[in-house]
Amino acid sequence: QVQLVESGGGLVQAGGSLRLSCAASGRTFSNYVMGWFRQAPGKEREFVAHITRGGGTTYYLDSVKGRFTISRDNAKNTVYLQMNSLKPEDTAVYYCAANIVVDVPARWQYWGQGTQVTVSS
Repeated sequence: QVQLVESGGGLVQAGGSLRLSCAASGRTFSNYVMGWFRQAPGKEREFVAHITRGGGTTYYLDSVKGRFTISRDNAKNTVYLQMNSLKPEDTAVYYCAANIVVDVPARWQYWGQGTQVTVSS
């Protein structure tokens, strides 16, 4: 089992920044690909970014490229999502997830409880 706890969400004005953190416990953190997903009201959960086990490769949703940065610290069992130039359409509950491989959202094995991000215009 892997337990994931997100933090860092909140209310921010458009153009502002937030940094989300996700602390992992349980199995060996460095064995897992880590991802961030989000779900806005009335919409399906969507992929935002993922980072490979060693942190060498990252991948982003097109609409967040250049604004969001995913990173991880395997010594601290933590993955981060730095979000800059936030837009109202970024408003959603953001979830951290862990999986052995990159896969579609429904197949990721472990999920956090989510943290709310609200961007006001």
